[in-house]
Amino acid sequence: MFNFEVRDMTCARCISSITKAIGVIDPQALVSADVATHRVRIERGESGSAELMDAIRGAGYTPEQVADQALPPQAVAPRSGCCCR
Repeated sequence: MFNFEVRDMTCARCISSITKAIGVIDPQALVSADVATHRVRIERGESGSAELMDAIRGAGYTPEQVADQALPPQAVAPRSGCCCR
């Protein structure tokens, strides 16, 4: 299982773009995402962390791999992304 924080994921369209990008490189991956926490979790796939991060970057986002634990609250980054500029 891989966990990423994607601060520039700001809406359902962003989640869709990220999910599609991951599906292209790893159709078996199970992707779940939460806009409120900016978290993307990927399970049961064949790809490694670097490949998954490259796919997310290719969709136009900036992922950071994080531990499965909750992160302390942080300042919200300025909105940017597919439709939230």
